[in-house]
Amino acid sequence: MTNTIFPIDLMKHYETPFYYYDLELLKATLHEMQSCIKGMPYKVHYAVKANANPRILHEIKEAGLSIDCVSGGEIVAALAAGFKGDTIAFAGVGKTDNEISLGINHDIFCFNVESLPELEVINEIAATKGKVANVALRVNPNIDAHTHKYITTGLSENKFGINLELLDAAVDKALSLPDVNLIGLHFHIGSQLLDFTPYKMLCERINELQDHFESRGITFKAINVGGGLGIDYVNPAQNPIPDFKGYFDTFKQNLKLRPGQELHFELGRAIVGQCGSLITRVLYVKKGTTRNFVIVDAGMTDLIRPALYQAHHVAENITSTANETAQYDIVGPICESSDKFASDETLPETHRGDLLAFRSAGAYGEVMAMRYNCRQLPQSHFSRE
Repeated sequence: MTNTIFPIDLMKHYETPFYYYDLELLKATLHEMQSCIKGMPYKVHYAVKANANPRILHEIKEAGLSIDCVSGGEIVAALAAGFKGDTIAFAGVGKTDNEISLGINHDIFCFNVESLPELEVINEIAATKGKVANVALRVNPNIDAHTHKYITTGLSENKFGINLELLDAAVDKALSLPDVNLIGLHFHIGSQLLDFTPYKMLCERINELQDHFESRGITFKAINVGGGLGIDYVNPAQNPIPDFKGYFDTFKQNLKLRPGQELHFELGRAIVGQCGSLITRVLYVKKGTTRNFVIVDAGMTDLIRPALYQAHHVAENITSTANETAQYDIVGPICESSDKFASDETLPETHRGDLLAFRSAGAYGEVMAMRYNCRQLPQSHFSRE
């Protein structure tokens, strides 16, 4: 265990709970990612859904990344952070007319289209504005990524994308519409993937599809393989940066890009997951008959992943100097039994007033916070303030 990344003297004076972001780690992560794609026709779009904190978006923009949005609100956040419209890819199964108009008004790079009705609506709205909208068809490749059922997206039973048997008709439809420009195919098979085998399967599927459409005289400017690269939630201190080399090499070695073709990625968690921690203060240590409870002032309203996905975030007592350890159930103040961060977590002997850090919380932490029980949203602090 190491507490060196946390400025404890400052943190003791911050109102808890709050998110703390290590911007040096974020910068190092971005540098490692970019070094792995240097010289390749690859473009990375940061997935705003992972973390939309304005300071985080600023750092990512400064690094030169493009952007991936799944709502009009995320487009607005990206534009406010200084991203240009032509860097934005817009995905999502339920784009509203207003969101589509927003994207067209800002000449976004591409709509990732998930159904024929959506394709027709984009064409109609673009026509009213005298514009042509770039689109890519999101394909459901029916590949099982073997991840949590709530974050798998590439099976035919999922709500996402166009099933393979319907793809020819969708491509023909897109090519026939006057106010959309079909530039590519889009895929996304799931999230928090640490085994690259599903990506190899995806490459094989894309190769087959490209061969098929080329036999029909149809080529694509861009292929978008989504994101999903996972992080090490078990040993965040030992593995703060994910295996970008293995990830990108999987596509270099298995995907047959055509001359002049671009390969697009939509990475979120892999970029920001390890740079963020949720800091919380111990309110009470409650001794039960068979279990001991550490009751903290953060709850599922601040970090919902344990309640929603049964996810585990390593907990560190960053202020304790005790040599003795004990096992605790770490729970929050919300009036729900699901408001539990961990069971049988080993910590240094813990007392009221200690600060705990839930690690690997930079992705799907702050951005999913809510005001259930009329609680205040957590604030954020940074390693450079």
